[in-house]
Amino acid sequence: MHGAVRLTPELVMRAYSEGLFPMAERRDDPQLFWLSPEERGIIPLDDFHISRRLARTVRSDRFIVKYDTAFREIMQACAEPGPDRDDSWINAEIIALYTALHAQGRAHSVECWRDGKLVGGLYGVELGAAFFGESMFSRERDASKVALVHLVARLIQGGFELLDAQFMTEHLARFGAITISREHYLARLKKAITKKANFYR
Repeated sequence: MHGAVRLTPELVMRAYSEGLFPMAERRDDPQLFWLSPEERGIIPLDDFHISRRLARTVRSDRFIVKYDTAFREIMQACAEPGPDRDDSWINAEIIALYTALHAQGRAHSVECWRDGKLVGGLYGVELGAAFFGESMFSRERDASKVALVHLVARLIQGGFELLDAQFMTEHLARFGAITISREHYLARLKKAITKKANFYR
């Protein structure tokens, strides 16, 4: 718990550089706590897997993919209850902190639009050549998956070296996500954050 300590975007970025990230127990819980999992989920950028069916969906241009045009809306959608979750770890303070990071150019959203409606996407934070994926959502089949494919392509093109997924899930495993020890993660993180990358390259 951070208790009476007021979190700032700068403090959050410092925590990321040390392998920590904030979460709330529930969407309506005003308190945050720091996490540094013993086993960390990452998606190796040089071994990203994509199914043939999903590749066809990406090529079909079913969705219009945009970046950083609806960051707060992406966060709010990620905080909504979904088929696989009754509650969320994204509370009002998380939204305020990451919206501030977005205004500073440190946090980004990848958005899938269809017929003028936001139907899926994700958001995360960049630091050096590391990108920390935070959350994703879908209102239509494959929308978040397409957003992830576009994110990975952009990270590779921009010279990123580490895509942190925080926790391993069955969903991410299909894309080649793996778990590594905290020690191994921190070593990779320390190396990545000293290098330069460009999300808009």
